[in-house]
Amino acid sequence: MKKRISGLAAVMLLAAQPALAEQFGKKFEVTITNITSGQTFTPLLVVSHSPRINLFELGEPATDELAIVAEAGDVGPLAALLSGLHGKVLATADSGGLLAPGESVTVEIPAGGRFDRISVVGMLIPTNDTFVALDSERIKYWEKAYLVPAYDSGSEYNDELCANIPGPVCGGEGYSDAGGEGYVHISRGISGIADLEPANYDWRNPVAEITIRPKR
Repeated sequence: MKKRISGLAAVMLLAAQPALAEQFGKKFEVTITNITSGQTFTPLLVVSHSPRINLFELGEPATDELAIVAEAGDVGPLAALLSGLHGKVLATADSGGLLAPGESVTVEIPAGGRFDRISVVGMLIPTNDTFVALDSERIKYWEKAYLVPAYDSGSEYNDELCANIPGPVCGGEGYSDAGGEGYVHISRGISGIADLEPANYDWRNPVAEITIRPKR
């Protein structure tokens, strides 16, 4: 099943810097496909930006804003942070809804010139603090597909207790300051140590296919 998000979300979030959006306004279509069998993606944040920023660094602590995405599926604080980085970020947009296994969603966003990178991020549910991401990928002027893994933000213990996992499966707590490994790393998946059955919710990387193409 395919979904399409119009440019409306991007336009709303671009209100603070419309001149830049017009100057570097080549539109790109970013299509995210959930290729897991049992994990759902929360709303996905798509960002066009310069090479001067990254959403995360492997082996380094996650920012608070990224931890909120990974633990609660809330992209709002990260979008607000990025939208305020004038000269570094052109546009932010989000997919607006959950993305079930096997589904795809397409988000339009302007990019180009010095804003020649696109990033994507969203949470996997049900997990404690796992996210899917494409980080600072340079745009091409032809269609390009990427297979991307799931990452652990290292900001919450992977206790697999529904009380600590938000979303329709568990309905538990979102963001907390309970701690974790302390750095971003490749997620090890669902181990079955508490409320989640690996047969239903575990995965093997990659977890998503993300295709970026210039809009015709």
